[in-house]
Order: sequence, then C-alpha cells, then structure tokens
Amino acid sequence: MGKTKPNQITKGRYQLKFRGTNCLNCGHLLDISDRYCPNCSQANSTKKLVLKDFFDEFFSNLVNYDSKLLQTLYALLIKPGTITKDYINGKRVAYTNPFRFLLSLAFLYFLIFTYNNRFSAVDKAFEGFDEKLEQAEVMSLDLTPEDSLVVRKETEKVLSRLDSIEIPETNISEQLKLLDSIDIFDLEKKSKRKDSLIKANPRTYFKSINDSTGWSDVFSKMEFFTKKIRQDTLRNFSDVEARYGIGNNFEDKLAFNSSNSLLKAIREPGSFLNATISKLPFVIFFFLPVFTIFIWVVYIRKNYTYTDHLIFSFHNQSLLFILLILSLVIDSIFDTASSGMFLLIFGIYLYKSMRKFYGQGRFKTIVKYIFLNTIFTFLAVFVVLILLTGSAFTY
Repeated sequence: MGKTKPNQITKGRYQLKFRGTNCLNCGHLLDISDRYCPNCSQANSTKKLVLKDFFDEFFSNLVNYDSKLLQTLYALLIKPGTITKDYINGKRVAYTNPFRFLLSLAFLYFLIFTYNNRFSAVDKAFEGFDEKLEQAEVMSLDLTPEDSLVVRKETEKVLSRLDSIEIPETNISEQLKLLDSIDIFDLEKKSKRKDSLIKANPRTYFKSINDSTGWSDVFSKMEFFTKKIRQDTLRNFSDVEARYGIGNNFEDKLAFNSSNSLLKAIREPGSFLNATISKLPFVIFFFLPVFTIFIWVVYIRKNYTYTDHLIFSFHNQSLLFILLILSLVIDSIFDTASSGMFLLIFGIYLYKSMRKFYGQGRFKTIVKYIFLNTIFTFLAVFVVLILLTGSAFTY
C-alpha cells in the first residue's frame, strides 16, 4: 500500500529526492516509496512550494479529470446501463462522481438556457398588457368570488321573476324600473365605492380589512396591494410601511410580495417562464430521490439497494441533460427546434439502459418502462405546477 506505480506522476515535488520518512502533517512513519501518507493522505514531500508546483498539479489534475470525463461520456452515450453496473460493482476510479457530474451538467444547462432566452419575444408581445388589464378592470366589475356567487343567485331570482311577470315588449322604461327595483346593480355600486375608498383613504380601508382573519384576509390584502402598486409604483415593502402605516408582519409581507410577483409575471411573462424553467435542473435533485422509490418498488426482487437505483437515476438524468444541452446548442446555431429528436433518442437509450442494468426480458422491461415513465410524467407535471405556482408568488 502506498507504493509508487509506474504510471503515477513522479515529477515536481513528488520526486524521490523530496520524499521523507515521517509525515509532516501527522508524524506517521513513511517509506521512501510512499507518495502519500497512508494515515492522513497528505503528499509525502519535503520540498518548499513554488508557483511551478501549483501549475504542475493543476494541469495534472485537469488531465486526470478530462480522462474521467471522456470515459464517463463514452460509457453514457455508447454503453447504456454499463456505467451504473461498473460503478456499483466498485469500478469507480475511471468515472466521475455521478452526483457531482449531474450537478455540473445542471449548472451548465442553466447557463446555456438563460443565455439562449427564447421567451424575450413574449415580453415584447405583452408590453403594455398590464396597463390595458388595469383599464379593463376599472371598466368592469371588480368582484370577489363571494360577490360573483351572489350575482349568480340574484340573476337567477331576476330571471324567475321576469318569467312570472308579463311586461309589454315595447315598454322599455317599465323594464328598466323593474330591474332597478330589484337592486341587482348594488354590487357594482359597492365595487365602485370600494375602489374610491382605496384611492381616497387607503389607510382606513386597509385597517378595515386587517380586522378579518383567514385566507379571505390575505386575498383582500393582495387586492389592496395590487391596486396600490399600480397606482403608486411601490417598489418594496418598506414603501408600504412608510406610506400606509402597515405593520411589519409575515401576513402583510406575504400579501405584498405575492401581489408584486404576480404583477411582474403579468408584465414580463417571457422572463417569468425563463426564470421558472431555469430552476428545473435544481428541482431535479429533490425530484429524483422521490422517483427512485418507485424504481426500487418495481425492481424490489432485484438484489439492488435504494442507492444503486438512485445512481442509475443520476446516470440517466445526466444523459438527458447532455442531450438537452446539445439540443440548445444546435437550436442556437441553426435556429431550429431539435428537442423532440433528442428526447426520442433518450427514450430509446433509457429502454436499453433498463434492459442492460436490470437484466430482464423485453416484455417485462417494456411493461416497467411504460409504468415508470407514466409515474415520472405525473410527478413531473405535479412538480412543474408547484414550481410555477411558487414562482408566481416569489418572482
């Protein structure tokens, strides 16, 4: 153990003339042939460090990493399932760490996707949309869900009463008097009064809704903040505290930040989608461990641990990122859409990888392939919906 092998680098400060007989870190006795201390792993060298030593080690480690990277890429692309078999069987020196490799690919994908923003045109298309929406709200009824339910019930009552009353079709003035006597437009008047109060005396209005409790209180505050952000161009919660005397508490901050984020998402939908999708690679690290549970259950009779299945998931997800990165690069250069083709390639690869790693026949593999991909799709849709909802309130 610790003997120098013929293919090990022995230049620089690792030359035999710089070897010591005691570890400078822990004092462990060493043989002159020991390149590293078997007790603490520090390099066995008594040479004073110079800048050249740092450069030599940097390029040596870089070449070593590149060889691992190329070997990992080769196994992933050419030999489906082989890399996972080798890794869990102990052949790990030739390959990069699966978790670190997946993290590096996710980070690279994030950079390329952010740079290659294809949603910028959506922002241009929605320029001024928020102002138009605000104008439309001013012209229309600003009703809460409870008000909408009341309107529906009152409308049904009106229709039933109109059915029982015979009114001459030519007597329009009498019809208007009848509708006015029913007070169906009280909600419109109420909405206008509420908007006027928010505009004229926002402190008083906020105090009135601050006395209520529950989610209706939060939604009422969000409505208030939405209107005031549009009217007064509020930038942060400090502006709200100073201008309207609102307390610094979690509920008010939640309502303000949610309103502000939703308005930004409406004004810049392209940037919102780009920011949301760019988070997906990092969500993968929370998603894959959950999905791996289903793989473990499906192959429970196989002599594999949960960690073995997780490594299998990491390797396959790494290949998916590689293909998606290639797709982004090709689309950026040739202005095309190649993601569908690369996803098809990944689907074929995944089937072959499952057959190779788990060693089952075509029929069983196809059945489990369909089942696991269905579970994957449902989980992915669920995660994306949560991510979109969370991003809308935190953008």
